[in-house]
Amino acid sequence: MAWLEIPVVKIAISILIWLAVAPFVWWFFRGTWRELDAEAIVLRRDLAARGQIDYRPMVALMMVAFIQTFQEYYGRPDFYTRALYGIIDRHIHAHPGSIFNLRVYDELYMRAWWGVTRVGGYLLPLAVWPFVFKRDSVLDFGLRGRGFRAHAWIYALCVVVMVPVLMLVSRQPDFADYYPMYKLAGRSWFDFLAWEVIYLAQFFTLEIYFRGFWLRAMRTFGSGAIWSMVVTYCMIHYGKPYHEAMAAVIAGVVLGSLSMKTRSIYAGFLVHATVAVLNDVLALSRRHALPELLTPGSSTRTL
Repeated sequence: MAWLEIPVVKIAISILIWLAVAPFVWWFFRGTWRELDAEAIVLRRDLAARGQIDYRPMVALMMVAFIQTFQEYYGRPDFYTRALYGIIDRHIHAHPGSIFNLRVYDELYMRAWWGVTRVGGYLLPLAVWPFVFKRDSVLDFGLRGRGFRAHAWIYALCVVVMVPVLMLVSRQPDFADYYPMYKLAGRSWFDFLAWEVIYLAQFFTLEIYFRGFWLRAMRTFGSGAIWSMVVTYCMIHYGKPYHEAMAAVIAGVVLGSLSMKTRSIYAGFLVHATVAVLNDVLALSRRHALPELLTPGSSTRTL
């Protein structure tokens, strides 16, 4: 349906979805938001009584600015092509079937570099924070397991809701054109699985960064911590299909609110991982490009 690709229609659809979802999100999380605001008032009152300033938001946001600027300028494919490809090509001489053969695995290396810059950037706060705020524990960045089982049904519900939505979205041309980000993922099962490992590692650390580190560092913001996180979380989706970038706003609010409700990022990661892998499988399936070979150039078929 070509009319769905008209910009005005796409914008109208995203706004209508926001308006339809907003009452349910408010109803479900309004208690959590009130608790966060009440907690923030107590924290700010105690700081004011001691004549102190909470430097956590300042330090956290400066780190966020550095990390995401670094990722934007040095984690992009063009940086890999311009600065790293030649170095690797000069120093690694591999036989044709080797994993180190750039003629075969160049794009996989490029995506691996993207993954390294994402994972490294997202984990940087865990390494720096204990030196700056010695009384804080990085386990409070959503890394504790408490609350996982009690609230797992909420995350399961999110998956149940998302699957039919993805089935519909996957029919859009820009979806099938964009996913998987590693364009050779359908070449072989090795390519597909290697990419998914990189992709899911990035998602796990992304959850630590946005739903763990960011929200806890901004606890004096109250519920505003969630909204500040959502802005940047939406922006890292720029370049992806329009509807996905707009849906990231809803996902950011829901996952952020759930993280603050449960104090855990693990189930949120499972939702993200399920959606991410399903995106790739659906896109390959739409193009009839699911892997058949075990490795590139292999004569062994799995189907």
